[in-house]
Amino acid sequence: MQQTSSARQEYPSHWEADVVLRDGGTARIRPITADDADRLVSFYEKVSDESKYYRFFAPYPRLSAKDVHRFTHHDFVDRVGLAATIGGEFIATVRYDRVGPDGLPASGPADEAEVAFLVQDAHQGRGVASALLEHIAAVARERGIRRFTAEVLPANTKMIKVFTDAGYTQTRSFEDGVVRLHLDLEPTDRSLAVQRAREQRAEARSVRRLLQPGSVAVVGVGRRPGGVGRNVLGNLRHAGFTGRLYAVNKALPEEQKDIDGVPAHRSVRDIPDPVDLAVVAVPAEHVPEVVTECGEHGVQGLVVLSAGYAESGPEGRERQRALVRQARAYGMRIIGPNAFGIINTDPEVRLNASLAPQPPRPGRIGLFAQSGAIGIALLSRLHRRGGGVTGVTGVSTFVSSGNRADVSGNDVLQYWYDDPRTDVALMYLESIGNPRKFTRLARRTAAAKPLVVVQGARHGAAPQGHTVRPTRLSHATVSDLLRQAGVIRVDTITELVDTGLLLARQPLPAGPRVAILGNSESLGLLTYDACLAEGLRPHPPLDLTTEASAADFHAALSRALADDTCDAVVVTAIPGVGEVSLGDAELAEALRSATATAPAKPVLVVHVELGGLAEALSAAAGTAPQARPSEPAPRPAEAGAGSRGRPAEPPASPAEPPAAPAGAPRDARLIPAYPAAERAVRALAQAVSYARWRREAADPGRVPEYEDIDEKGAADLIHGLLACGKGLTLGAEETCELLGRYGILVRRALSAPTPDAAAAAARTLGYPVALKATAPHLRHRADLGGVRLDLADEDQLRRAYAELTDLFGGPEELRPVVQQMAPRGVDTVVRAVIDPAVGAVLSFGLAGAASQLLGDTAHRLVPVTDREASAMIRAVRTAPLLFGWRGSDPVDTAALEELLLRVSRLVDDHPEVVAVTLEPVVVASSGLSVLGASVRLAPPPARDDLGPRTLPAY
Repeated sequence: MQQTSSARQEYPSHWEADVVLRDGGTARIRPITADDADRLVSFYEKVSDESKYYRFFAPYPRLSAKDVHRFTHHDFVDRVGLAATIGGEFIATVRYDRVGPDGLPASGPADEAEVAFLVQDAHQGRGVASALLEHIAAVARERGIRRFTAEVLPANTKMIKVFTDAGYTQTRSFEDGVVRLHLDLEPTDRSLAVQRAREQRAEARSVRRLLQPGSVAVVGVGRRPGGVGRNVLGNLRHAGFTGRLYAVNKALPEEQKDIDGVPAHRSVRDIPDPVDLAVVAVPAEHVPEVVTECGEHGVQGLVVLSAGYAESGPEGRERQRALVRQARAYGMRIIGPNAFGIINTDPEVRLNASLAPQPPRPGRIGLFAQSGAIGIALLSRLHRRGGGVTGVTGVSTFVSSGNRADVSGNDVLQYWYDDPRTDVALMYLESIGNPRKFTRLARRTAAAKPLVVVQGARHGAAPQGHTVRPTRLSHATVSDLLRQAGVIRVDTITELVDTGLLLARQPLPAGPRVAILGNSESLGLLTYDACLAEGLRPHPPLDLTTEASAADFHAALSRALADDTCDAVVVTAIPGVGEVSLGDAELAEALRSATATAPAKPVLVVHVELGGLAEALSAAAGTAPQARPSEPAPRPAEAGAGSRGRPAEPPASPAEPPAAPAGAPRDARLIPAYPAAERAVRALAQAVSYARWRREAADPGRVPEYEDIDEKGAADLIHGLLACGKGLTLGAEETCELLGRYGILVRRALSAPTPDAAAAAARTLGYPVALKATAPHLRHRADLGGVRLDLADEDQLRRAYAELTDLFGGPEELRPVVQQMAPRGVDTVVRAVIDPAVGAVLSFGLAGAASQLLGDTAHRLVPVTDREASAMIRAVRTAPLLFGWRGSDPVDTAALEELLLRVSRLVDDHPEVVAVTLEPVVVASSGLSVLGASVRLAPPPARDDLGPRTLPAY
């Protein structure tokens, strides 16, 4: 029996979503309501008779009034309908009706529903049905439905493919002339991989439509020279844009037909041909009118240079929201507003729709900047450092996102991931709108090509124009998580360019061993010291003396490259003295020729007062690029760590496009030059770390199974505790019980409100014992004297009790406890926390004020693999204390790694566990002891990364 109208739910606005379709266009998905009757009728009239037949299994030329009422009136529980819309009009619909075991309409506990689709013929093949299936499945799970059934005619192969390709567990049967499909709606590794592969293709194509347009209209071109629109039009012309170009100025006189030789019109509507991209350079108050014109003309995307949006305050923020809603309603994506523009140097496109005063050389570096000013600086530095080179150290594409209201760094990563013209990706970010997705995409991109990131606004609020999710994580923690994903994190734009040029020009180093040679002993020693400071393993510098000739450099570099104990070479050079003349071009050719036939290893040059050497080294050598000898990229992995008993990443969809090859073309004869040893060595150290990550990414490890883990028992305990409230910090007994379900044993600590109670507790536990004050200001603060250790008998215990109460106050203030002594070892701290923006994060460090003051803590996203757990305990600077520093006994790091893995499993299996702290964890030479623990439970935060594909809401 269907639910009555009295039980009908309120309109579920959270089901509304914007999605990117297979071809890169956008559509809006929303619930169908009673107000949609006219839209439904209009939509149905545009559907072909064949599609109607496939939907209703019979000729059905029009909908009856009863049909319209049934398809537009839903209770949003047992009967739900969703529509995909563009420009406010329906292009596709999907609905489910809850059914019972007999297949008849049902309500209440029935967990199965029948689902049916209808897609307008003009929009078939765009992936609309696949997107609707993801969203209707998420709605069904929210309403307690676990399975879908669908009846499809055998000839309707497109719809059968939609179901079979979705990745859900399914069965199929053939009955009474129809194919009957049963889909289990529980997400699987396969369905998640399919969903993310589709997301990558769709979002990459949406960016490709912006960067590879066949026609561009610049809206807001002034009649006189100067102004933003006129400058962009000039840049497009001067770059030699290969497509059709139009100028738009609504104040244009009727008789004026062109501006600077470009066809001119008063409105986008007046342009007789299709327009792919519109560059909008009009005041903010006129932008809505322009967007309407573009949407009605079928423009595919917008670059909005106009300012006056979220960066200007609350009124501008609302204007920005309206802009995004309006553009998406027409299926358009936006770069901006307040953007600097976009560039694509592809000879087949030659697009410079930007305000860049000097266009970049064509090359293999992709560049993304949220700031126009930083974008100018980066383009300028790459131009200067590239010398005369094209094809390697220039720019493939450049995107300045401005307020990144729509297209963000995540979208551009999707494009670069399989762009054959981009070998290295450089990003300047002032905010990360969706950190969880960014780390997932970064890991996949970094497995195929280097990704170098510098983040501005690291220690303050994000720029006013950016919408970001709140996070409690420090910048250091976020940096750790980015490094875990393979991101090369640098601190300045100078380092961004230094590292990018090295990765674009040179092969990846096989290890940290560095040969240093040159004609200055002092410069060689500075380079040697810099290598040690960066954790590299330098050989003693080879001094060729100031009288060295170009031939001497050639011979020394050839020997170093042939040395099997060397992974990279740094050449230092100063001008010759006395009778020696060391010409820039001569030295550059000597170094290039030495690398031409030698084993491929990175070579860097540090030059002092050789102003022409950098340009000479960058000059084209007239030889074809040679492949960079790096290991094949592992098939990229999506999110952070592994899953139990299987490879760390979900399997990729067979339909997913291949990543760009790991050994992308490089010319080893194009040698990067640096004016300071520290800059060169820092770039090399980044390359060494990234190369190591690439090697390890091929085998990220496993999340091991533990037979003693009681996952169901823990779930029952958690649900029982949460039934009492929305969130709570567990007491000592509940904490020990929950942790015990995961094999994490906490040493008992008995309350001691009086000296007699302390003595009784000690007799229960057995001597020797520790007496601890657990008041918040004294907890875990042995340095304040709130702990007494190795109390061998009752007399010592009572004396210690008296001392504590004399020093710090009465027992009600101190909250003393008695605990059996643990074996001596190193005190450590293990924590896990659920961050709303990033997800579950596991942290490890040594206990103590010194470690806390230094921020010496390692962080990883959960779930953590065995390899990552091992790396965590070695990542902290105080790690030598665990491995026998200064003759001390090494501790049981295997037990410590297992503890990290068990805590990771706990928070991964149960997202209601929002915080865990184990402090201290004393790691002895054999085994460990958890002496203190706290756990906080709360309803799990929403995870949009496991839901259907959707663009950020506005």
